[in-house]
Amino acid sequence: MDTPFFTAWFEEITDVVAVQREHLTELDAAIGDADHGANLDRGFKAVREALAAKPPASPGAALVLAGSTLIRKVGGASGPLYGTAFREMGKAVGDAPEVSPELLAEALAAALAGVQKLGSAEEGDKTMVDALAPAVRAFSQAVRDGGDAPEAAARAALEGAAATIPLTARKGRASYLGPRSAGHEDPGAASTALILEALRATGTR
Repeated sequence: MDTPFFTAWFEEITDVVAVQREHLTELDAAIGDADHGANLDRGFKAVREALAAKPPASPGAALVLAGSTLIRKVGGASGPLYGTAFREMGKAVGDAPEVSPELLAEALAAALAGVQKLGSAEEGDKTMVDALAPAVRAFSQAVRDGGDAPEAAARAALEGAAATIPLTARKGRASYLGPRSAGHEDPGAASTALILEALRATGTR
């Protein structure tokens, strides 16, 4: 996976977030500030512009630029969390001109670690970690088994997001609702699943 692959991944993310903007906002309206879709839409469009304005020289540079842009452009919790995830991926990849599945597995694990450190969230807290953690495990397992790692990660993330519906939120604004947060899919987990699906879609182009 070379630099154009990662640029294409961000193009795919930007497109799918734009399409799903209202859905993400509806999810966030139930247990949050009703701005998750709008924030991510604005953020990833800014990422697209940043990558076009200053084409990165390596996959790691693309990931770091995307992460830094999200941190700078997106308010609330999603900007820092997604920004940290992509920045940590970029740092894990380093200056490598191409990223192997094994290295991408390490980068995704670094993203998860960064998100958990920043948000102090664990699986079961009803956050993006509930989609990202199983996706990271599935990706790594598929790499070891010689399977389709992006497909496995996308499926695990989607299942993880759906599994947040019955949970009571223990982190973030949704936690203020207590038991009333149950019965709603976490918007961060839903958007994480979209990002992992975009990775899968990019690999099949």
